[in-house]
Amino acid sequence: QVQLVESGGGLVQSGGSLRLSCKSSGFTFGYYGIGWFRQTPGKEREGVSCITSGRGATSYVASVKGRFTMTRDDADDTVYLQMDSLKPEDTAVYYCATDRFAPKCTEGELRPGPRGYLELWGQGTLVTVSS
Repeated sequence: QVQLVESGGGLVQSGGSLRLSCKSSGFTFGYYGIGWFRQTPGKEREGVSCITSGRGATSYVASVKGRFTMTRDDADDTVYLQMDSLKPEDTAVYYCATDRFAPKCTEGELRPGPRGYLELWGQGTLVTVSS
């Protein structure tokens, strides 16, 4: 079964840390760029970070630069998002996503290729940062 499964969310105090995981199955994970997104009720989904296939170049949205670190372990078919110095405004449901057709990793967002959408999303994991 082709899928992405996120884990690692939870409740943490402001200034704390969490590490999110996104594990893939059913496809050759190492071929594809992966993105992390987040969404809160009433707001549009926001690209947080992304990582390319191959050399694993990363990109982050300005609000998380210097606090979040995205890495990938292709041997384990998993990407990670290490989140440090968390703030209440980081509270959201976090999703990972990917696509087979030439997505671009730029300005912290994995952007769709010619089809205009990312084809595979995880179910999300909730991160809550208390003040």
